[in-house]
Amino acid sequence: MTKSVGVITLGCDKNRVDTENMLFHLSQGGFDITNDYENAQILIINTCAFIEAARKEAIDTILSAIPYKNAACEKLIVTGCLPQKYKSDLVGELPEVDCFLGTNEYDKICDVIASLYGYPNAQAQNADTTEPLQRIVTTPLHYAYLKIADGCNNYCTFCTIPSIRGVYRSVPMDTLLQEAAELVGQGVKELILVAQDVTRYGSDLYGEPRLTELIRKLTSLPIHTVRLMYCYPELITDELIEEVAGNPKVASYMDIPIQHIDDAVLRRMNRRGSADDIKCLFAKLKEKGIAVRTTVMVGFPGETEDNFRTLYAFIAQYAPQHVGVFAYSKEDGTPAAKLKEQVSKKIKRSRVDAIGALHLQNCERHNRAMIGRTLQVLYEDIDYERGMFVGRSEFDAPEIDTKVYFSADFVEVGEYYDVKITGYDGYDLIGEKL
Repeated sequence: MTKSVGVITLGCDKNRVDTENMLFHLSQGGFDITNDYENAQILIINTCAFIEAARKEAIDTILSAIPYKNAACEKLIVTGCLPQKYKSDLVGELPEVDCFLGTNEYDKICDVIASLYGYPNAQAQNADTTEPLQRIVTTPLHYAYLKIADGCNNYCTFCTIPSIRGVYRSVPMDTLLQEAAELVGQGVKELILVAQDVTRYGSDLYGEPRLTELIRKLTSLPIHTVRLMYCYPELITDELIEEVAGNPKVASYMDIPIQHIDDAVLRRMNRRGSADDIKCLFAKLKEKGIAVRTTVMVGFPGETEDNFRTLYAFIAQYAPQHVGVFAYSKEDGTPAAKLKEQVSKKIKRSRVDAIGALHLQNCERHNRAMIGRTLQVLYEDIDYERGMFVGRSEFDAPEIDTKVYFSADFVEVGEYYDVKITGYDGYDLIGEKL
């Protein structure tokens, strides 16, 4: 059965990897993959449902796709976190959708499509069960995400992930090394390790966390950079810090979502670390020259003005290089949804704005200090309005962090260049290739 399939991915980079796995199964089933969504015969929307804003985006995307069924689209399928948690509600509310698949059903996609057309199963035209890379990479050729685990055991009181994704499940190390080797063979220079909690990697398989060991084995491959995303602070050991700081193939960068710094708020969130633990960790990382991206939540139930000021003072003093701030979202089924003293939307918005403005001040101060320094920059894009090339340093992850705009006579996408920083524009740096 030859049909054209378009897949729209929403949510995080972990969801992107799920889509890439699904694309592989579709290609093995003989389907033609297309980015022309309006003319795709089958349209799949892979959704996120982490917070209210993500669910709204998912529903809006589904609604915008329904008119395609009046044209080329024959089947509309919704997959991922949204149907995993809300399938019973969605079936009645969105009759235009032909099928809903949860997060553990991506490998069934070909058989599901075949059944929608009345066939017993899909014929795998290109089946190769020995292929180590069971995905079609959708990122630029020079970097890729390596999903090392799924699920979560942290059970923060505000979070729906354990109820959607299940318990923590590490991918065996040998499987990851095979996948990484295949990605490197395809030209990938930067591997970005992702999971709900990368620092817990291996604890379910080997009885203890083995992230540092995994990093050492990955960096024995001919890879330029390995980057860590989503590290939980209480599991970041001195050994891991030394590996990040001392291994030239590991980016001096860690994504550490602390959520808050006030001890009373952390306890209500069921976060295991304390404010002193987090401050000690951030001081160590700063001493080692490791850039930190963190995420903080404001407006958690019971967050007082004093609690918020404690968080504000922490961001002012420690000035993480990258800060994502979002307002608490009341999620049905979570313990936090039952807490009293819910904070108003107006207060939450003002606190988001305050942290955002403070972070911008921190960034501008940091960027001023960067003028005159030379950074190794990975070239990725062109900004035609500025008339400059666009890249990022090892201190920046793709799509979410600081960009480096620079002038040069000639550069090639995916190559590294020495760039002297000559100025900045808000969050971003400006320079010229040496």
